[in-house]
Amino acid sequence: MSPARRRGPAPGRVVVEHLAPVVDAGRFPVKRVSGEDVVVTADVFTDGKDTVAARLLHRPPGGRWSAVALEPVGNDHWTARFTVERLGLHRFTVEAWVDPFRSWLVGVVAKIQAGQDVTVDLRIGAALVEEAAAGASSRAGERLRAAAAPLLAGDAATFAGAADTIARLMDPLADRSAGTVHPECTVLVERERARFSTWYELFPRSAGRTPGAHGTFADVAARLPDLAALGFDVLYLPPVHPIGVTGRKGRDNALTARTGDPGSPWAIGSSDGGHTAIHPELGTPEDFRALVSDAHAHGLEIALDLAFQCSPDHPWVSEHAEWFRHRPDGTIQFAENPPKRYEDIYPIDFDTVDRDGLWDALKGVVDHWVGEGVRIFRVDNPHTKPFAFWEWLLAEVRAEHPDVLFLAEAFTRPRVLERLAKLGFSQSYNYFAWRNAPWELREYFTELTQGEVREYLRPNVWPNTPDILTEYLQTGGRGAFAARAVLAATLAASYGVYGPAFELGEHEPRHTGSEEYLHSEKYEIRHWDLDRPDSLAPLLGRLNGLRRAHPALQTNRTLRFHDVDGDDLLCFSKRTDDGADVVLVVVNTDPHHRRAGVVHLDLAELGLESGSFEVHDRLSDARYTWHGADNYVELDPAVLPAHVFTLHPEPPLA
Repeated sequence: MSPARRRGPAPGRVVVEHLAPVVDAGRFPVKRVSGEDVVVTADVFTDGKDTVAARLLHRPPGGRWSAVALEPVGNDHWTARFTVERLGLHRFTVEAWVDPFRSWLVGVVAKIQAGQDVTVDLRIGAALVEEAAAGASSRAGERLRAAAAPLLAGDAATFAGAADTIARLMDPLADRSAGTVHPECTVLVERERARFSTWYELFPRSAGRTPGAHGTFADVAARLPDLAALGFDVLYLPPVHPIGVTGRKGRDNALTARTGDPGSPWAIGSSDGGHTAIHPELGTPEDFRALVSDAHAHGLEIALDLAFQCSPDHPWVSEHAEWFRHRPDGTIQFAENPPKRYEDIYPIDFDTVDRDGLWDALKGVVDHWVGEGVRIFRVDNPHTKPFAFWEWLLAEVRAEHPDVLFLAEAFTRPRVLERLAKLGFSQSYNYFAWRNAPWELREYFTELTQGEVREYLRPNVWPNTPDILTEYLQTGGRGAFAARAVLAATLAASYGVYGPAFELGEHEPRHTGSEEYLHSEKYEIRHWDLDRPDSLAPLLGRLNGLRRAHPALQTNRTLRFHDVDGDDLLCFSKRTDDGADVVLVVVNTDPHHRRAGVVHLDLAELGLESGSFEVHDRLSDARYTWHGADNYVELDPAVLPAHVFTLHPEPPLA
């Protein structure tokens, strides 16, 4: 005899699956900025022929649930959208149920159209209406009974004309107790600068007006008007803390420092203090606050480097020796990336027995600088710290300060880079610097903007950094810098440059095969002649002005590539959702040779028909009349390696 079957509560008959957008089945939030829509899709269906209904439920942080009806778009696929405004973690889900009234309505309308007797059917429908009205508010019940009068009276002749109205009144009264609710998913909503930002990096100590003199925050403030005029909105400063003396590196990363060598700003901490202190030669806390205030007055924000490591002279080394890893001889382990050695830096041991004390102290660093007015942090090497730590820290900071943004400087393996983005980093460094050929750029940016990764990873592209001088820039001359500037500024909604070195085409490596700069600013004070006639500042200003004027360049989601017949040419476009703003870019990626070819435009993507239209190059101010999808381009890197077109359809002839 077979054992008795065990039956639990009846499961919901409706299936809700393939809910999107989600990241890792809802484990991590998707990302949006305030004011953006979240377009939700799901497959919703049931067994048999019953009609299903579904609604999207969404709730802002600290708010109440709201409902939006999902609409079927065919083949059991449904969609709805909601707009996010409040910063923080929003929640959403889909609820679906079998709708007895609409299931009945489909059948009875078919019978009426076939001329069949529906007397009994109308009684069934009337009972459904009465049940719903009895459970509604008195006003809603009265409205429903009034609209359903023909049905309640069994009047088949006039019922059909009132069917749609009755159904709309019945929808909010539906019994959803046996419905299916998908597990909740989340949306991390940040301010607009998380999506669209233009960064400039400089070393404050090199901002002095006199060669060899140590720069100050006041010197940095003097540069703010020029940076604002160039269209930058984030000024990123490497660490501004006291620099250790023990193990200090000399110029060009020499193992022994000479008298007067300032050391690396990333060797943080001395007798003057640690991560919450300021290097005395840069100024005082009051000077820093004044810089933050001046930056805001010019439309810029100060971004600070968040580097969780210490010099041997950092106060934490003596006060919290347990936060560092000790070797068998009793000494503390300095940083290594064999064969490279960093005797001036002690990495923090996140496996310390005092994990709570360490984590609280590191959060205290962020809290301190938030208190000083900083709302953007560029995080140094986050991939060398535990994932769990970042998930905790970012959530803790955002719970108190939802406007704080974090940029992950993680040039690491793709899955690690992606995990950090999932954990909550607002933006991410990436592999743009090493993608130079058209096919590489097309493949990489298609992945970033069209795959699932676009829901959680926002690329911030940099053609150079103090650590990265690519071979392309070393050997390509001014044309290489110009091409990379155009690509960075137009391919991605957020980009940055390691400023003076990029403006002035700094291209000499420390040695052949190295990506380190000769006379790197990381180890010495540099004086930059920003008034040189060959400066790329005018080009950067032109590009940044276009980025501000054209909303199409402020998003990554509409990036599309167009085919080109021609070596080393790349063509792509961006547009606004309504098609009102369209930008088309063609770049010659060969910095040495003139290149020509034919671009094959996807006219529908550009909102164009097959006739003639004008393209206006916003870099050279030239205008061309193009005809149809196929058009000739020619670009000389010695002049300008790119076109950045806006499109204007030609008016019809009178």
